[in-house]
Amino acid sequence: MTHIYTVTGMSCNGCRAHVEKMLNSIPEVTHATVDLEKAEATIEMDRHIPLSALQKVLKEDGGGYQIHKHGDKPVEKPEKNEKPKGVGTGVYYCPMHCEGDKTYNKPGDCPVCGMDLVEEVSSWDEDSGTDKNHQKLLNKFWMAVGFTLPIFIIAMSEMIPNNPLYKILDINYWNWIQFVLSIPVVFYATWMFFERAYKSIKTWHLNMFTLIGIGAGVAWIFSVVGLFFPDVFPEQFKTETGTVHVYFEAATVILTLVLLGQVLESRAHNKTNTAVKELLKLAPNKAIRVIDGKEEEVAIEAIKIGDFLRVKPGEKIPVDGKIVNGETSIDEAMITGEPIPVTKIKDDPVHSGTINGKQSFLMEAERIGSDTLLAQIVKMVNNASRSKAPIQKLADKISGYFVPIVILISVITFVIWKIFGPEPSYVYALVNAIAVLIIACPCALGLATPMSVMVGVGKGAKSGILIKNAEALEQLNKINTLIIDKTGTITEGKPSVEKVEAANDEFDTNKVLQYIASINRCSEHPLADATVAYGKSKGINALEVKGFLSVTGKGVTGTINEDQVALGNHNLMESENVTVPETLQNHISEYQKHGKTVPILAVNGKAVGFVVISDKIKDSSKKAIAALQAKGIEIIMLTGDNKDTAKAVADALGLKDFKAEVLPEEKLKEVEALQKQGKIVAMAGDGINDAPALAKSDVGIAMGTGTDVAIESAVITLVKGDLQGIVKAHNLSEKVMTNIKQNLFFALFYNSVGVPIAAGVLFPLFGILLSPMIAALAMSFSSVSVITNALRLKNAKID
Repeated sequence: MTHIYTVTGMSCNGCRAHVEKMLNSIPEVTHATVDLEKAEATIEMDRHIPLSALQKVLKEDGGGYQIHKHGDKPVEKPEKNEKPKGVGTGVYYCPMHCEGDKTYNKPGDCPVCGMDLVEEVSSWDEDSGTDKNHQKLLNKFWMAVGFTLPIFIIAMSEMIPNNPLYKILDINYWNWIQFVLSIPVVFYATWMFFERAYKSIKTWHLNMFTLIGIGAGVAWIFSVVGLFFPDVFPEQFKTETGTVHVYFEAATVILTLVLLGQVLESRAHNKTNTAVKELLKLAPNKAIRVIDGKEEEVAIEAIKIGDFLRVKPGEKIPVDGKIVNGETSIDEAMITGEPIPVTKIKDDPVHSGTINGKQSFLMEAERIGSDTLLAQIVKMVNNASRSKAPIQKLADKISGYFVPIVILISVITFVIWKIFGPEPSYVYALVNAIAVLIIACPCALGLATPMSVMVGVGKGAKSGILIKNAEALEQLNKINTLIIDKTGTITEGKPSVEKVEAANDEFDTNKVLQYIASINRCSEHPLADATVAYGKSKGINALEVKGFLSVTGKGVTGTINEDQVALGNHNLMESENVTVPETLQNHISEYQKHGKTVPILAVNGKAVGFVVISDKIKDSSKKAIAALQAKGIEIIMLTGDNKDTAKAVADALGLKDFKAEVLPEEKLKEVEALQKQGKIVAMAGDGINDAPALAKSDVGIAMGTGTDVAIESAVITLVKGDLQGIVKAHNLSEKVMTNIKQNLFFALFYNSVGVPIAAGVLFPLFGILLSPMIAALAMSFSSVSVITNALRLKNAKID
């Protein structure tokens, strides 16, 4: 029998696979498949399984997944501290990326490593869960410092000759004071570390908290037992006064230093979202809506698609849309990284959060809420910062072997010091074994990749490069072949006038342009729009046209100042009995060989001039292609345009490889063919026809000026929409990967050097030992080094 159920709580393909695996683990289930888009599970079973049994399996996992009768959705009551609807994202993830893209629908600890789950940055809530988590950790840290500092002073006073504290109270009382002061540190401020250690051992997902929990826990329990039951210890564990030497200061200082590392990590995690938070601050919360000529101030949430909005000088644009009345200049640096304001006229697009110049205009709302470009930037950055780069698997694999090896080394250290160490050998054995556990903490190793990725993604967003996942960032560094579309990618993607020429002295260039622009005002053809716009830019005054007629596939005719005017191709010239002189025809043919469109202007039966129309190559294309070729990347242009046009563009850009008249499925096949040759292929395009190839390529790069389908199919989007963005993205990829490798070196270097020293290999020759406190400080320093190195990416030059 087969049943279909509704599944909630899934947010990515990783969730889908996880739920599917859990359902298939049920003995009575023959086969289960889960559809993420439909939020459905199709389950084949030998016999009927109660819904409660399925719910129990998912609930025990702790991932927040729920299963219901098909079509039903749960009505959940808000938890005590849950945010109201519309505030925050309500999506949490592990900052250590233990399960890749997996997310949770409520706060808590990661079931793998135990780290506090972090809430995604919200477009509606600047006071994000990340900030609150950081403040919570900071409060605990200062509390831990307040109790740990006096413990440390009491312990270190033993190094002072004629210890003044012992004149006030005996050492035994001071030990009891240390015990009391340590309780808030251990059981409140840093208790989460022991919970995580227990969970890691229980699930056998050994991690840095395993070492911290065992090391600090052993030191604290040893001290408590020594304080309460001193007589159970041999003499070598006792001081001259008969009290057992306690390590409350080692345990609390270690835990406080680890907590400091957590605070620094949390602070760094906040900083990686700075670019997004700065964008969020630019989004206004109110707008002026115009209804029947009357203006009213409304909240952003009240705006609907199709509403007309008034944007006044200096104001932030509330939503995405287009100008319907007026013109202005807009500062779009927040999405393009370019400081120069962009001139906008009627029908030009405008984006939420960008800043209006000195003129007022009326706009029509086209995208609101989560559909705006600003909201998409936030979503992309959040998704990318949660994703795990393939190189992270190396760090994960190292950690998987590293922790049990360190525990084994710690045990061996204890045994060797007990057998061969000086008296009190038990004390030396215990202290050095704890030091090994502490200094080997692999937190820096776990931070190495995600820190660099998160900072790199933030840097990209600020530079107009939107990266959907970390894998794309790594793959981009490896590409050796780049396929680029022509129209809209290399070129502007719209027709523009290249030049106007006169055939004789009777009509000069300006008069030719005036006649062309005038008659084309009556035409709806895209090429006509290009000539009209060109005429306006040259200050040409349009003339009245009578008897206008559009001849499909040929051109237009009409009367201007009693002159019979015809504008079009050779077929129109023939039908109007216009003879084109051979010299003029040769001149026109040269332009046509280069893929240009050349309408001919005839007045009273004579050819008097022509206009050259082309899809202009973007100014940045040639420079960008040269830069990519210098990196050793093979560039291939694929276009659906004709061969003459394709060759002309390829020649202008110095491209040897190009294919013309290519259909969408042929672009896809070209990508597949190159991949079969072992090439790592990136594809850059902007249209619906590019979408299949973008999705199939190793790295799909969409122009932000293109279609939504292309953008959704790609893993990298260039907001500004030119090839120079690919150069920036590739440079960013190189710097991020270099940074990750540096971080892995820092992490492994500290551990490789620190563990043997903590074990005491230098003691026989130099008498050098590392106390657990110094080991904790060194461990924290390795994390700080990784964080600091990753944050350098914020200032990296990628132009």
